[in-house]
Amino acid sequence: MAVGKNKRISKGKKGGKKKAADPFAKKDWYDIKAPSVFTTRNVGKTLVTRTQGTKIASEGLKHRVFEISLADLQGGDEDNSYRKIRLRAEDVQGRNVLTNFWGMNFTTDKLRSLVRKWQTLIEAHVDVKTTDNYTLRMFCIGFTKRRPNQVKRTCYAQSSQIRQIRRKMREIMTAQATSCDLKELVQKFIPEMIGKEIEKATCSIYPLQNVFIRKVKILKAPKFDLGKLMEVHGDYSEDVGLKVEGPAEETMAEAASEIVGS
Repeated sequence: MAVGKNKRISKGKKGGKKKAADPFAKKDWYDIKAPSVFTTRNVGKTLVTRTQGTKIASEGLKHRVFEISLADLQGGDEDNSYRKIRLRAEDVQGRNVLTNFWGMNFTTDKLRSLVRKWQTLIEAHVDVKTTDNYTLRMFCIGFTKRRPNQVKRTCYAQSSQIRQIRRKMREIMTAQATSCDLKELVQKFIPEMIGKEIEKATCSIYPLQNVFIRKVKILKAPKFDLGKLMEVHGDYSEDVGLKVEGPAEETMAEAASEIVGS
């Protein structure tokens, strides 16, 4: 081996080994707050890296989307466990992340359990705009039902009936969504009011069962408004403290007037 070559063999690697730091040591936990339409307001916690230089923690939290089962939001009501609600982080106040409704979906197993043989599946979707300028796309699903005392095994609807039912679905979804704001619309989704109304309206065309708004997407949201968000969160208020009139300023003013008077 030539002299003077491979000098670094004994010295070890250049720069030395970097000490492995725990990434979680630089992170903070924040509480996720759900809107006031839901029974359970404290949904869970989320992690974010602490503010460092120009990278602000609250900016990293905003617009995160959380998917939560409606059963958890309604205080453990297992009847609603098949519905998933999406909540989007809109604002950060202290250690609380304020969220707003950002969509709804069904669990796959629930959808699969509804689809059966010997019946017709009818689906419709419509784009609607609420009174507070949210543009939503709503998807509805329904299934034909056997009439009481029906002998025939199947209950298939004719294509003309399907078209009529689909038109009715669209009409009801549009009427219900355009007449209220997002908060009121979410209150309609929770007890499945729209599905029940569609069922009632279409029974003259063909009796339906398992009618649901299976999915809601928010296509376009208006510009962020803190006042509106606080309205949605209702009773929530951050402990800011009250403004107290300074007695010190008054006494100083009185002392100054006394000196002038003397």
